[in-house]
Amino acid sequence: MTPGSELSGKVALVTGGARNIGRAICRSLAAGGAAVMVNANTSRDEARQTVAMIKSEGGRAASHIADVTDPDAVAKMVDATVKEFGRLDILVNNAAVRSETRFEDIKLEEWRRVISTVLDGAFLCAQSCLPHLIRARGAAIVNLGGQTPHNGAGGRAPVIPAKSGIAGMTRALALAR
Repeated sequence: MTPGSELSGKVALVTGGARNIGRAICRSLAAGGAAVMVNANTSRDEARQTVAMIKSEGGRAASHIADVTDPDAVAKMVDATVKEFGRLDILVNNAAVRSETRFEDIKLEEWRRVISTVLDGAFLCAQSCLPHLIRARGAAIVNLGGQTPHNGAGGRAPVIPAKSGIAGMTRALALAR
């Protein structure tokens, strides 16, 4: 195997892939040889920049703007990925909202937005991708949780239960038949 080719022929969909950790994941997958669909909800310019970075490094990438909490938008994103690259082998659930608000000041809408983006988004993406992943040999779902559920984070109360839920969902997926 040539270095940088371990993911050759594979296709990855990365939610929240436009910037920060998501961008680094997209670039790493592409450096390994995977074609990458970069998802963003509001970071349209950053998604284009991530795609441009990957292409300038010789990789294959495209972007798709979609809200991972919207089942129809998720289905369209998955369809667009398969249409663009012909298959789907890897789902990386990275989309998150990281607002910082003192616990006593959190509004229910903010709580629900964080929980929905992290947990509902991962659920909807996994369910929508699953038929394609089952067909692929060596497919994977990677759910990012981080240290927040274990260590806590000041001002980020909704993130802690959302990321804890990701850990539980990952275990549930591992045991699914």
